[in-house]
Amino acid sequence: MSTPKRNVDPITLAVVRGALETTQREMSMTLEKTARSSVFNVAHDYSNALFNGRAEMILQGQDIPIHLGGLMPAMKAVAAYFGDDIHEGDVIYHNDPVMMGSHILDCCMYKPVFYQGKLMFWSVCKGHVTDIGGPVPAGYNPDAKEIYAEGLRIPPVKLYEKGKERKDVINFLLANVRSRRDWEGDLRAQLGTVQIGERNMIALCDKYGMDQVQDCLDELMDMADRSMRSLIKDVPDGTYSASAVLEDAGHGLGELKIDATVTIQDDTCHIAISSPPQVPYFINSYAGNSYSGIYLGLMMFAKVAPPYNEGLYRCVTVDLGPKGTLCNAQEPAPHVNCTTTPMETLCDAVRLALEKASPERAVGTWCHSSGVNIAGRDKRNGDEEYVTMVLASLIGGAGATNQQDGWNAVGPECCFGALTSGDIEILEYSYPIQIHRYGLVKDSGGAGRYRGGCATQWEVEPLDHEMTVISFGEGRHYPAGGANGAHSACEELKLGRIERKQGDTVTEVMRSNAIITINPGERVGTINPGGGGWGNPLERPVSDVVHDVKNGYVSPEAAEKEYGVRVDTRTWTGTPTAPRA
Repeated sequence: MSTPKRNVDPITLAVVRGALETTQREMSMTLEKTARSSVFNVAHDYSNALFNGRAEMILQGQDIPIHLGGLMPAMKAVAAYFGDDIHEGDVIYHNDPVMMGSHILDCCMYKPVFYQGKLMFWSVCKGHVTDIGGPVPAGYNPDAKEIYAEGLRIPPVKLYEKGKERKDVINFLLANVRSRRDWEGDLRAQLGTVQIGERNMIALCDKYGMDQVQDCLDELMDMADRSMRSLIKDVPDGTYSASAVLEDAGHGLGELKIDATVTIQDDTCHIAISSPPQVPYFINSYAGNSYSGIYLGLMMFAKVAPPYNEGLYRCVTVDLGPKGTLCNAQEPAPHVNCTTTPMETLCDAVRLALEKASPERAVGTWCHSSGVNIAGRDKRNGDEEYVTMVLASLIGGAGATNQQDGWNAVGPECCFGALTSGDIEILEYSYPIQIHRYGLVKDSGGAGRYRGGCATQWEVEPLDHEMTVISFGEGRHYPAGGANGAHSACEELKLGRIERKQGDTVTEVMRSNAIITINPGERVGTINPGGGGWGNPLERPVSDVVHDVKNGYVSPEAAEKEYGVRVDTRTWTGTPTAPRA
């Protein structure tokens, strides 16, 4: 295939690429500094991207994978919905999973960018809102049997039309959510964010001219395409299959299995998914979200270098299976938990299939999400209702690789290190709560030559009010999988769970999703799962095991059971109790 002749020199290409990346970072900084809710300004549960006039992603930020993979089909769906009815000054909003949204809590703003009267770009900002209406605060309703019981669906709608604010539409949205003040603040922050993208792209065209900028963007897309094709060409041709299991999280439907079959032919990759029929529980995944899971599994395997844009996926085709299945859900399937479950399981199945083709690329599995949302009334603000997804409550450990231990406190897999937990003091200032504990969980990382990352535990108590706690996720029955012979003798210590406490006394341990109410004096704690290890634990150097015990990552008891090393905590020396491999 011949490469089209373009007006591109290496220096200008580097400058344009740098301008795109700087624009994305400026968009993220704008959102962080102007948003009102802790989900945005503390946890960074948002993603920004730039698209060309053909609705192709020309830059994805290194943000939340569950947003970015699905943004590509969502952008195309939104552009197609309005067709020729797109004008300068329009701002479009959307969350509907039936039209390629991820889940209804991830609300996306799209701003078309015109240059000299022609639609040339789209500036896009997607973020997890604090609430989306419906019967359960924060949107996660484990009792929902259909999507209509989960919250407000927003098909593509204009918030601004030719520069004029649609106050009626914005008021309609705000009237359907609990945390109106936070929601409106975040909405305005998203607007400022997409305006930054618009401003910078127009300035870039003013400087270099539209034709040269377009040539540079097309070249960056081709660079990404060549990078992915080169990697896939090195993978042996063939068909490879793997499965991953969804835990029964309390819905009574038993465990569910997702199968992935990957076919490599020359420099192309076809990924076919087989999943069971959709279920009356909030773990169904519509198509847009499922693309995110598949692309994350591919990227975990590929580990390609930037640029990151839609060119990466030109050589990849996907078959989600028939409509009405768990990974290709159709209306009215409930779905809100899908961005964690089954997205992470789908990602695992794809990655494991690819690793069969190239075992040297195998890594330990990242932890799966297991967290809580909280809601109540804040007497400090006139009994105003507050709602928040506590991202700090679901931070777990990363999987190990063939070169290093998994990162501690960086998960879950669906966010791949892009979330931040923020300062405890900010959360306590923002909400009428006291956080009693936030730290690493000893022995939570999977054993191996390289140890899996340790998880965190988080514990909260409401002050002066009754608080609703909604749990979601999994990782409470099976530990994260190891790679290349990694295994854990103490699997129970690697699992997540949720504890209900009276003071420091545990009164209930929960491993299923539920909605509970707690009062002052009571606490809820989340103990998260760790990441999987890599390699035989008996190959881990004794000095590394001693280091882990000394730093609180591994207990002396687990060091002996899992690594065959007895650690003297007085002298900080280790003695092998089993033959080293």
